[in-house]
Amino acid sequence: MRPMTESDIRTSFVNCSKGEARRAGVPKDLDEQPWDDLDFLGWRDPGAPDRGYLVAERDDGSRVGIALRAAPGSSRGFTARSMCSLCLTTHTSGGVALMTARRTGETGRQGNTVGQYVCADLACSLYTRGRKPSGVGADFEETLTVAERIARTRGNLSAFIDRVTGP
Repeated sequence: MRPMTESDIRTSFVNCSKGEARRAGVPKDLDEQPWDDLDFLGWRDPGAPDRGYLVAERDDGSRVGIALRAAPGSSRGFTARSMCSLCLTTHTSGGVALMTARRTGETGRQGNTVGQYVCADLACSLYTRGRKPSGVGADFEETLTVAERIARTRGNLSAFIDRVTGP
């Protein structure tokens, strides 16, 4: 992924108002992000923990930012295992949360949303590449290569973005 500035991030949002994008808590450590290892930049807003954001590059090089909201009580319990639907990483202890995104256009103005179970910290890219442990252990070994897991994560991400921005 190409590095981004705060301005790049704020102008990329497609499912919130310009005022909401202006007020979003953007990460302060953009210069320290592992851009080469990211399929999307994802973060939770420290000032509003129920809010999350992701910005992805599309195949045509454009950037799409999606504002997310964690559903109340969506984090799973301490003994339950849950799987992220983007990167298929299994977590325990609240590591997966139901995030909703307002759809774009008229359907979004009518209150329609798209929900997805995702890694609560939105670090799917790092889990996919094995750069961050999920904390579950080695109970589930995948036979896919890292390149195949990256392609799967990108495909799932693209499908989610299409559901948010589509008709």
